[in-house]
Amino acid sequence: MTSTSYELLRKKGYALAGELGDLRRRACVYHHLYADSGKRSVFPLIAAHGALWACGYFKKGMLGGRVISLRYLLSPGARRAKLQAIADFADKFRDINRRVCAEAYAIYHYTKLHGGDGYIRGVIGDAFADILCACHESNQRDSHFSREQRKTLFMAFLCWEQEHIVAPAVARAFDAFDNGLIKYLARRPTIAFAYFGSDFRLRFKDFSSHDERIERGLQAYRRAEDVGFVRVERALGHYKLMPADFHLDPDSSFQAIALAHA
Repeated sequence: MTSTSYELLRKKGYALAGELGDLRRRACVYHHLYADSGKRSVFPLIAAHGALWACGYFKKGMLGGRVISLRYLLSPGARRAKLQAIADFADKFRDINRRVCAEAYAIYHYTKLHGGDGYIRGVIGDAFADILCACHESNQRDSHFSREQRKTLFMAFLCWEQEHIVAPAVARAFDAFDNGLIKYLARRPTIAFAYFGSDFRLRFKDFSSHDERIERGLQAYRRAEDVGFVRVERALGHYKLMPADFHLDPDSSFQAIALAHA
């Protein structure tokens, strides 16, 4: 029964997460997970920023790819192949975002419904199950959920998704891509989420490094704590990508997506 319930939630999570390019939709789903936790689980809120920031990043990346491909202007077939390879490379990262969103939805709602039973502990481990269940209990009791607990839950989500989804997929994406210049640039993004402020950036030396992704993720979390989650949530509007209805009533926006995939 528990495995069936989990697989049904995963199926729903993937339906809600949409297609590869539905980054704005995933931002809405991520926000739902944050709000549903009583704003205790902050991993999905920061992930919503990641999805919206990535919209602009992928757009700039494809523009850069078109510029670089101009060297093949006299060879249209080769140019199309290069551009398709860049698009496929970007799609691998969109797929990572989609999978993280769907799996986060399933894990969150499974533990909310069934607690930290033996099945989910086999999927996410004891420590992750314990802190996520503590989050649900705190929300149900309307009790204090400390900064240390928020950090523990954030790191549990981050480390799980890195180990089980991101790390192997990123490695495969870079291994399969042979455009040296684009690969070089993709390893060294400078991330500027809207809540960071003008004086803070995450400058990667090597995005393909698991340890550096964990380190930068923790820095993004600490910045969110420092500026306050009211500002972090409000800053989702700074990308100017979400519809006005989302900012007026994000829960109704999510329910509309959920109803369409009931």
